[in-house]
Amino acid sequence: MRSLVSFLVLLMVTLTIFAQGPQTDAGITATRVIGEVKAIDAAAKQITVKTDAGSIVTVILSDKTTYSRLAPGATDITNATPIALADLSEGDRVMASGSTADDHKSIPTRRLLVMTKTDIVKKQEAERIAWRQRGILGVISAVKADSKEVTITTRNAMGTQPVIIPISEKVDLRRYAPDSIKFSDAKPSNFEELKVGDQVRALGDKSTDGTHFTPERVVTGSFRSVAGTITAIDLATGEVKINELEKKQPLTIVIKSESVLRKVPAGMAAMMGGGGPGGPGAGGPGAGGQAAPANRPASGNGAAPAGAPAGGGGQGPRGGRNISDMLENLPLIGAADLKVGDVIVVSSTKGADPSRLTAITLVSGADTLLAMLAPRPAAGAAQAPNPAAGLGSGVSFGIGLP
Repeated sequence: MRSLVSFLVLLMVTLTIFAQGPQTDAGITATRVIGEVKAIDAAAKQITVKTDAGSIVTVILSDKTTYSRLAPGATDITNATPIALADLSEGDRVMASGSTADDHKSIPTRRLLVMTKTDIVKKQEAERIAWRQRGILGVISAVKADSKEVTITTRNAMGTQPVIIPISEKVDLRRYAPDSIKFSDAKPSNFEELKVGDQVRALGDKSTDGTHFTPERVVTGSFRSVAGTITAIDLATGEVKINELEKKQPLTIVIKSESVLRKVPAGMAAMMGGGGPGGPGAGGPGAGGQAAPANRPASGNGAAPAGAPAGGGGQGPRGGRNISDMLENLPLIGAADLKVGDVIVVSSTKGADPSRLTAITLVSGADTLLAMLAPRPAAGAAQAPNPAAGLGSGVSFGIGLP
């Protein structure tokens, strides 16, 4: 009897597993496949498509297949332009319509809608410009549920500033999921998910006095920013070991292809924080009178990155430019450019394992940055502040640009 019951239980579990079918992929349905073109075989009349979830699907073409080019962001096919198979390129995004195979590995298609890689890049760049020109970035310091407003703290070289942002029902509100990396990973959200400490990037219009911001789009997330010294690098796995500066504990940083790596050039102190005596980011001694670490030069001949203000001076960046915006203009690097002993700052969403962080943004050569952000010790203080103490004071590293 017991063996019969066990058999029936096993049979029910097996039937349930088969009934569920292949693992869910939002890019694949019974009637269409959406993804990026990875390979084109015109002779075999096939293209290989990779969905955003990573599934690989073979799109089977025929002489009756039609091809239409759509502009990124288009919501209907009224203005689609007829194209040919020869116009397709790797990196284009496509939607193949047809009857998807039961194993989700192939789909014969009669119609292929195409958004070209070139058009997508142009749209992304236009969006980046809009977010830079009409955007704001900060950390939530207060949430008012009754009026559906949040106050964020933004920081520039002149100090911190509170800005009030109302979140109406018309606002496109999105949020990063745990362990996600890309701006496009943000999912639809609601006001109730917002909390103090969240990072916010909003697109809209700032009031004349700069105290209020009316948003059109808001992207939020619960992020973690840490600073540490690299102790080991494994390029094969994309993992970097660090010793965290604030809590003195080891952490593993996971670098993926979507992670953004930047470097603070030598000699950036004067450009980022002003070179006046005692000023934050001044050459030589850092904030609080601490000398730059011996393994990192306090000054050098590095050129200013694109968009960075030239020269130094006690007034800091021209116009009190937001420090987070300045970081986005630092030179891009690869994982191979990292070295044991480098001081880095890393941002990530808060994931399940606090000892492992998946890097959204990683900034190397961060000694200057930490010295600039660290609060100055009180007069007569016996001890300088922790070098990572300034990371939570209104500086947003997590949310990138589209």
